[in-house]
Amino acid sequence: MTSTTVVKTVEQASPRVLETFEYDNVTPRNFVIASIIFGVVGMLVGVIVAFQLVYPELNFGIEFTSFGRIRPLHTNAVIFAFVGNAIFAGIYYSTQRLCKTRLFNDTLSKIHFWGWQLIILAAAITLPLGITTSKEYAELEWPIDIAIALVWVVFGINLIGTIIKRREEHIYVAMWFYIATFITVAVLHIVNSFELPIAFLKSYSWYAGVQDALVQWWYGHNAVAFFLTTPYLGMMYYFLPKAAGRPVYSYRLSIVHFWSLIFIYIWAGPHHLLYSALPDWAQSLGTVFSVMLIAPSWGGMVNGLLTLRGVWDKVREDAILKFMVVALTGYGMATFEGPMLSLKNVNAIGHFTDWIVAHVHIGALGWNGFFTFAMFYWMFPRMFNTKLYSTKLANVHFWVGTLGILFYAIPMYWSGFTQGLMWKQFNAEGSLQYPNFLETVTAIIPMYFMRGLGGLLYLVGVFIMIYNLWKTVASGSFTANESAQAMSLAKNTVHHDDHWHRKLERKPIRLAIFSLIAILVGTAIELVPTFLVKSNIPTISSVKPYTALELQGRDVYIKEGCVGCHSQMIRPFRSETERYGEYAKAGEYVYDHPFLWGSKRTGPDLLRIGGKYPDSWHYNHMLDPTSMSPGSIMPAYPWLFEKTLDNDQLADKISAMRTLGVPYPAGYETQALTDLQAQAQEIVKNLKEAGIQSKSDTEIIALIAYLQRLGKDIKVK
Repeated sequence: MTSTTVVKTVEQASPRVLETFEYDNVTPRNFVIASIIFGVVGMLVGVIVAFQLVYPELNFGIEFTSFGRIRPLHTNAVIFAFVGNAIFAGIYYSTQRLCKTRLFNDTLSKIHFWGWQLIILAAAITLPLGITTSKEYAELEWPIDIAIALVWVVFGINLIGTIIKRREEHIYVAMWFYIATFITVAVLHIVNSFELPIAFLKSYSWYAGVQDALVQWWYGHNAVAFFLTTPYLGMMYYFLPKAAGRPVYSYRLSIVHFWSLIFIYIWAGPHHLLYSALPDWAQSLGTVFSVMLIAPSWGGMVNGLLTLRGVWDKVREDAILKFMVVALTGYGMATFEGPMLSLKNVNAIGHFTDWIVAHVHIGALGWNGFFTFAMFYWMFPRMFNTKLYSTKLANVHFWVGTLGILFYAIPMYWSGFTQGLMWKQFNAEGSLQYPNFLETVTAIIPMYFMRGLGGLLYLVGVFIMIYNLWKTVASGSFTANESAQAMSLAKNTVHHDDHWHRKLERKPIRLAIFSLIAILVGTAIELVPTFLVKSNIPTISSVKPYTALELQGRDVYIKEGCVGCHSQMIRPFRSETERYGEYAKAGEYVYDHPFLWGSKRTGPDLLRIGGKYPDSWHYNHMLDPTSMSPGSIMPAYPWLFEKTLDNDQLADKISAMRTLGVPYPAGYETQALTDLQAQAQEIVKNLKEAGIQSKSDTEIIALIAYLQRLGKDIKVK
């Protein structure tokens, strides 16, 4: 735009003056350091978890280090500690420079930083203790959920406040994504976290069964969308042009990219529940929008890659740009695979398998991890007024990390295809070729070993980066408050012949409101009918509430993280009904708070396990899995045989369930403990007849009661 055009299209009512101010580098630096520390912890736990599936003895026979307890620790540490802190570092660093102003409030910055670290610490303590809601990416209990909401509001005030006091008239594309991230994550977290507390650090989901599953995967899919994707796209729009020394390829494409992405993404959650008990219309809706999603997703990738036109020679030499190119490639692969996996014929093979694990880690290791590394390599030399200590080490990190991704993803794809095909294979006589689920497990153990090596390589790359950044810091001098100058923002400016989107770019609150509307449309259309139209969840008269002992056993099952390896959702395929029994019905789950359908089958589905084996089988299986299933990679649970079942909250649990709609009779709280003890004595009696002496008040007895109940409410002729 020429200066002449500017005069014709803009009238300023107040003159602009040159102002001097300071950027806050302390807050971004602190978030970077926290991201690196927690990243190492999260990735180290991930490596341990990976090798536990090869060497079960790495569970150490200790409850706090068992797979079911530390697997959610790994996911939470990587997503919310490593990536979360990196997001805040990148947003705070870039927003100041894009707005030409200091962060809105230094005190809010400190509250945000320390509040987020305390939340991470709370997660690191509670998850190994078995304090969990069991909901994927939302395992933390209600007091921590409240803390997350409060700290997120602090972040939002600081972000929006910074944008409002900006010296730049227009809000750059990166900040559109930051605003949408703040708005949407707040909605997702609050709606998914509706739960009924019964004690400190214990609650039950307000939703039940199918409804809980829909809300959870509306949240789970969009947590990936609006926590792991939109803020990174915003940071891509800032850091990639800076590193390349070129402007973003297309402003118009960025507009289409932003609005289509946030509108379409919110609808796609049901593709995680294809062939489940979710109503077909909701599944189809999720599939349609998931397929549509590839267009805006690839629009962002193309906009990023085409920004590098003319500088590919620089890419070959510059480690930062190499990290960014692979990050965008990983984003493109993951966002192609997501729509592909939402096609029912593909999902029928891929769901519950390690294919999904590979898909997720292409995004996590490639897109989030590599872009984070590039961003840190960019920020540190500038905050410490020096050059990067070693470009060679940065390139070594790039290649070691890339090999780590390949060693991780390729074996997991192979493993996933193997699982999906073996589960469905029939022989010439029409019977399952591999009726024993364990056959599919032993076939993929070598791939699990390779996956562990890939994770270890990736972690080695992180240590190389830490050394490189440490030496960079040692050679420089940190600037806590970086001086800058910019022209003040003119007030009462009149614009003529303005592009329609420019009007939004000058009004951050208006842009936030339109973003909220965009994500609420799909949310309402998916969730409201599922809750208000009773025909979506037909009831089954034979389905009854859990007994007191079964309810306690279900809580033990949740505490030990069994849902991380076992599904409770038999899909309507012959291969599954032959292996497990009658397919799942929506009405079977009406008293399940929370739902426990699972998202991965490392072990077999358990929906129809009730009555399949005697009590003694379950007892021995939990004590030593290989005694019942030779070659099993399931860990032992010796503490269940020693720990006394805590019944202090039993009456409160019964009362809470009644509040949630479970039809326990009035006053049952006073009788529940007696019924529990009577049922426990029956199981002890059965065990004694099998030659096993056991106490009736141990956790293993409650767990056996729950497992033996599963699937018994449905009687198929």
